[in-house]
Amino acid sequence: MVCGLLTCLLVEKYRLFGYGEPLPPTVRKVLQEFDDRSRAQRSRQERLRLIAQALIGVWLIVALAFHLAEVGLIGLSVIILATTFTGVTDEHAIGKAFTEALPFTALLTVFFSIVAVIIDQQLFTPVIEFVLQASPHAQLSLFYLFNGLLSSISDNVFVGTVYINEAKAALEHGAISLPQFEMLAVAINTGTNLPSVATPNGQAAFLYLLTSALAPLIRLSYGRMVWMALPTPSY
Repeated sequence: MVCGLLTCLLVEKYRLFGYGEPLPPTVRKVLQEFDDRSRAQRSRQERLRLIAQALIGVWLIVALAFHLAEVGLIGLSVIILATTFTGVTDEHAIGKAFTEALPFTALLTVFFSIVAVIIDQQLFTPVIEFVLQASPHAQLSLFYLFNGLLSSISDNVFVGTVYINEAKAALEHGAISLPQFEMLAVAINTGTNLPSVATPNGQAAFLYLLTSALAPLIRLSYGRMVWMALPTPSY
């Protein structure tokens, strides 16, 4: 956490990798005028809607942080609460909220298909067998390395799912001990998170932003995302 905060401070202060760029005065003026106009025209009902959305956002963060339910149920509760307290009940109006996510959903479908093929064809089995032949200490580094390489070009969640299933199978067959399995789980978790930001492929948040309608407006290309993500895995 400390390294991450220091990295943010350095890239912002010294304007490295595209960070720290000041907001142009003309853009700030347009945004300020729009905000002032919106505040003046905002009714009491609209303010209550914003408050409700803020509270639902707090619920989302707390529920995910403390694992109060399955992720899917939390997301469903957010949809129900948001539509209920904002008064949006028309299906066509609700459907517009999902339009932006359609390209991202298509990518997720492709990733699911790839992972299904990998699991069914046992394509990772030779890699896992190679890693398990190493010493227990070396296994941690190898798991982290292979996880990181694959997570940088494919979604990290799916890569982690495949590797943890393979590690669990090794535990059930007696190839590794329970303490070693727990250590491998840590190596898999870190290996599928830190190196995964090397490219937009590894992080769902990056892919969602890249496929959104906002990307062309802010001139956010694939190469620019790779460049701006370089400081992240460095710490």
